[in-house]
Amino acid sequence: MTYDLPPAADSTSAAALPAASPRTPTVHLVDDDDQMRDSLKWLIESVGMRAACYGSGAEFLQRHREGLVEHELHGGDRGPGCLVSDVRMPRMSGLDMYESYKADGGELPVIFITAHADVPMAVRALQGGAAEFVEKPFNRHALLERVQRAVRRDARRRAQGRALRTLDRRFAALTDRERDVLDGLKRGLPNREIAERAGVTVRAVEMRRSGLMKKLDAASLADLLRLAWCVETRTAPDEGPETA
Repeated sequence: MTYDLPPAADSTSAAALPAASPRTPTVHLVDDDDQMRDSLKWLIESVGMRAACYGSGAEFLQRHREGLVEHELHGGDRGPGCLVSDVRMPRMSGLDMYESYKADGGELPVIFITAHADVPMAVRALQGGAAEFVEKPFNRHALLERVQRAVRRDARRRAQGRALRTLDRRFAALTDRERDVLDGLKRGLPNREIAERAGVTVRAVEMRRSGLMKKLDAASLADLLRLAWCVETRTAPDEGPETA
């Protein structure tokens, strides 16, 4: 069953979104076709998500550069979301827009929609990081599943970012002496050898080790080393395989 477009609704600009919970997902819709854009907006809002509409790639990029894609007008985080864009649009294609968005630091996953799909276009979209590539006409339930999958992917990215920022703050609170002890532990040295190298007592090393474990909220040596590895590799703690 393909998606029959509902009656076009009044377009709502990205700058005039209705109030919603900060964690309500926002789907950014980019399409030069007013009816398609408004119909997609209706579909997205019918399942409780917010829709921010843009009539061109240039408009979306301008909003992004103004900070209004990832953040609200008052500066708060919009919460998870994704980008749904037509591929073929006048002046700037969806692919060109997304490549510019990524070059500007944008990280939202994207779903491309087109009635004129071809293999090179699909390959370019997927290699560029597109979450999905959907051809018209499309099944509305299938599209919503793709949107929800992309939103979960973005929510996971944001959660991992928050976890890493928390770890960074904890590691920044370590003293130089605590860092020296951590370096020794990472190299597999026992407390006595760390103490000899630092010219201090074993008791001093034990106290510094206890202090750094408390600051990092580490329950064991293995936990401490895992957290240090997470910071060094920029891997979020407890990061498991991504779910669909």
